[in-house]
Amino acid sequence: MQQLEVQTDLTVVGGGLAGVCAAIGAARQGNTVALVQNRPVLGGNSSSEIRVWVCGATAHGVQSFARETGIMGELFVENQFRNPLGNPYYWDLVLLEAVRAEPRITLYLNTDVRSVEATDGEIRWVTGWQMGSEKEIRFVSPVFADCSGDGLVGMLSGADFRTGREPRSEYGESWAPEVPDANTLGSTILFYTKDAGEPVRFVPPAFARNITETAIPDRRVIRTDLNGCAFWWIEWGGELDVVDDNEAIRDELQAVVYGIWDYLKNSGKFDADTLTLEWVGSVPGKREYRRFLGDHVLTQHDVLGQTEFEDRVAFGGWSIDLHPPGGVYASERGSKHWHPDGNYHVPLRSLYSRNVRNLWMAGRNISASHVAFGTTRVMATCAVLGEAAGIGAAVALRNGLTPRELATEQFGLMKHALTKADAAVLGVVDDDPANLALKATATASSTLTRPALEVSAGTLPLTADVGMVVPVDPELNGFELLVDSVGGSLTVELHDPLKPQNYLPAQLVDACTIDVPAGEKRWIRVPLTWRPASPSNAFVLLRSTPDISVHTASAALPGMVHFVRREPAPDEEWTEQFRPWKQILPRAGLCIRLGETSAYGPEKVIGGYSRPYGGPNLWSSEELAWDAAPSLELTWAEPVELSEIVVILDADLQEDLINLHHHRTPFEILPTLLAAYDVELRLGDGPWQPIAQVRDNHHRTQRHHLNAPSRATNLRLTARETNGAPRAHVVSIRAY
Repeated sequence: MQQLEVQTDLTVVGGGLAGVCAAIGAARQGNTVALVQNRPVLGGNSSSEIRVWVCGATAHGVQSFARETGIMGELFVENQFRNPLGNPYYWDLVLLEAVRAEPRITLYLNTDVRSVEATDGEIRWVTGWQMGSEKEIRFVSPVFADCSGDGLVGMLSGADFRTGREPRSEYGESWAPEVPDANTLGSTILFYTKDAGEPVRFVPPAFARNITETAIPDRRVIRTDLNGCAFWWIEWGGELDVVDDNEAIRDELQAVVYGIWDYLKNSGKFDADTLTLEWVGSVPGKREYRRFLGDHVLTQHDVLGQTEFEDRVAFGGWSIDLHPPGGVYASERGSKHWHPDGNYHVPLRSLYSRNVRNLWMAGRNISASHVAFGTTRVMATCAVLGEAAGIGAAVALRNGLTPRELATEQFGLMKHALTKADAAVLGVVDDDPANLALKATATASSTLTRPALEVSAGTLPLTADVGMVVPVDPELNGFELLVDSVGGSLTVELHDPLKPQNYLPAQLVDACTIDVPAGEKRWIRVPLTWRPASPSNAFVLLRSTPDISVHTASAALPGMVHFVRREPAPDEEWTEQFRPWKQILPRAGLCIRLGETSAYGPEKVIGGYSRPYGGPNLWSSEELAWDAAPSLELTWAEPVELSEIVVILDADLQEDLINLHHHRTPFEILPTLLAAYDVELRLGDGPWQPIAQVRDNHHRTQRHHLNAPSRATNLRLTARETNGAPRAHVVSIRAY
């Protein structure tokens, strides 16, 4: 047996998505990092060992333009390119390669941290046992991040924490119980099946549960075409201690899995003769355990009210998603959901311990109430919290600050680091003085100023209310729609969503009723007007009129999204939790002539927001058929010295990507990304000097480091090819 000591700037314990992103985020800030994972693979619940979908702010398409950027965004896009079929082992490789690409990270797999040395409110070191190699390793760092999920490091260090459910009186949360208890969300084991092409017998083990003696067949969806996380409701242990009783929980979950499979194979109710089991999990996927207390505890009110924290560092958008403590055996529904109207913010003060000075945390153990944890617990949200914690740890260490001092006294340092990293934050303007692009002016060879979709691909009868979100910058002076009518009138309303990240009607601004004569493919003018105080989204509502159909197009315009109003299902009610608007027309839209707008101007690539927020926030050229090599140019009044150019492209954050098999996106590379572009610099009237020629691109962010600092008065980006989009899009150009 060997005893080793490892010294790094940061030790990250836990190799799930929170830990992976924390390690990468800190390493890119210049820190050396030890990433310690007690399993042989990275990814935590998303890994091939457990196989849970990576869900996040998109909420499976409930939220609009909500997909994460930053490191989690990179992982989504890379997995889409490498692994469009959602193979769990390929997802493992995406994560492993992302970590190994960072030279400042040293990865320790199969290493279980079991002891912590902490004195005077600080962690000195943690010690782990590396299984297989029989090494005892002491990890010494000035800063630690507990991304372990269960929070053993924080607990052993003396960090304040909670488990179970707080009473309603604690934070005034309507979804909290009247009386506190120790109940948590339970753990899950999943299974995969395949068609063997010939009859396959299944003899159930003696321990398999007879699920016909339970409420499972009546209260849960069981079908032969379901696999993996479609059986998320195989959950148990919420009334036990999910750590102390982990082995018993695993045994019970496997008994349920084999009982369900016995029911599918042998009950005679399913066409399952040729189906066989391909994989059954052996590691329970835990949902909840310790939640540490930071300087702010995120609550139901913060999520649903979308509190705009000054120290916001991440966002989420999944519903508050709570499950009955009885899990799979509960007679009630397997989950209940309360969606916020759009994405909500998470503050830095929820990512560090209030009483252990050098402890950061990220993932499902952050400072949140049980109710708020119901949304922050999903893995893509855990990942962006991890990146924020990793960046925060590095920035604080570099500047000699405690986490509290960074959050409350020097948050500007954190904000600039987040924007430079293209992290997943909302409403944070890039005003970093190091970004010399802020001193430039931007022009373009062409700009989409009068967006329109004029070629019909079909019709949509207005048998229900239909909504569409359009960007308004600086004003809306009416628009035109292509319709069919047998005669009648159409009522149209314009609503303000009120928050820049929201895409739902909130406040009526204008309305009109239009007489629509009988006829097909008739353009009608809708005379709605609005001039908001700043660029905004408008929710246009077409009231149900069965005698009128609107034409649809097979393409989409940047920043636009469409909805239909739905009625509640038989088991739903018109409550404050019910969300009536459902997205429709993916990658498509209504036939429209929007009129003149500045929403896609070249100035959008300088500073501002690098994601949709009160508008699309990108430059769009005219169609490539009219401008075959569209270009952007930044011009400085005086020469600047540059050493790095950062180009951020449009990765279509409306597209809901996922790591495993939940759904198949019909392309491997997002069409809105530029496939090829050139970057050049010029000083005064001198010749253009090539800086970068990018080909076969499938990334959102490209960083171009100059061989030597160069003086320039002009920077030009020329788009050579997209990945299928009809126009060139650029989100941001930064110059350092």
